[in-house]
Amino acid sequence: MLEYHGKLVLAPMVRVSELPMRALSIKYGCDLVWGPEIVDKKMIHMKRIWNDRLQCVDFVQKSDEKLVFRTNPALEKSRLVFQMGTADSKLAVEAAKVVAADVGAIDVNSGCPKHFSVHGGMGAALLRTPDKLVDILTSLVEEVGKPFGIPISVKIRILEDAEKTYGLVRRLVMTGISCLTVHCRTTPMRPREPAIYTYLEGIAQICHEAGICCYVNGDVGCRDNLQLFMKNYGVDGAMIARGAEANPSCFQTGPLAPWLDVCKEFLKMCKKYEYTNSHAKFCLTKMIPGKDPLYQQIAQAKSLDEMEAMLDNPLIKEQIKSSKTSTAVSV
Repeated sequence: MLEYHGKLVLAPMVRVSELPMRALSIKYGCDLVWGPEIVDKKMIHMKRIWNDRLQCVDFVQKSDEKLVFRTNPALEKSRLVFQMGTADSKLAVEAAKVVAADVGAIDVNSGCPKHFSVHGGMGAALLRTPDKLVDILTSLVEEVGKPFGIPISVKIRILEDAEKTYGLVRRLVMTGISCLTVHCRTTPMRPREPAIYTYLEGIAQICHEAGICCYVNGDVGCRDNLQLFMKNYGVDGAMIARGAEANPSCFQTGPLAPWLDVCKEFLKMCKKYEYTNSHAKFCLTKMIPGKDPLYQQIAQAKSLDEMEAMLDNPLIKEQIKSSKTSTAVSV
């Protein structure tokens, strides 16, 4: 059974938390990895294929066998949390059963504020329909978690005040979930706005009274932060999003690895697991400082090999040394 206590973990991020990023985060010391949110209706139409060449499990669309989700069980099964987007308990259960045997846990996204999510009643919209969210979590625990022997968790945001936030958390912890992650921002808040920790200690206390773990998300940047949050707020773990997106070596003890080295390692993972040029480009341009000349070169690259040649160009390293460019990490 997946263990939550004392962990520093990779957040679920669409287009980012795919296998290459998860594998690299684990290499740098990440304890648990969340996959990107996948909507229940898409999951239901996936089929499982064993990829013998890559030693991976692929979940592909039944219609055209287009890849939806790839996982390396030898590397990550015991630490992989699959996040789903859902607004219906029956669909959630049906979808979760598709992947339950190949993941360490299943998480319900009830914090995403983006239109595509809330428009369908998913993500942060579930914070306004607690009866529905409770039904989803209870159904997943009883019909998926217990039969498959895996924990169920949920990721939420804080509400407008303490009373509403604590009231919601009290209901959620009674569903049988094993962990609750709280993004310490309200739904309207943008990522650049400072996280609000006013309710965090109270949330952690409610979780512990129910016998479940509590994770913090929002302005967590490194492993040292994990210890501070555990000490100051009583949480059991911490989740990094944008800091990991910028430099996944944030999971290691000590200073960040140079961004160029991290980019090279990430590209190796993309090639190893046969991810696309567009995926690599999207993630690399998050890791490369925007003012660096390499940023535009990578953005215009047409293949993984072309990106590799750019990253290996000795002139690039000299440019970095002369400019002393570094990546600023924030979450």
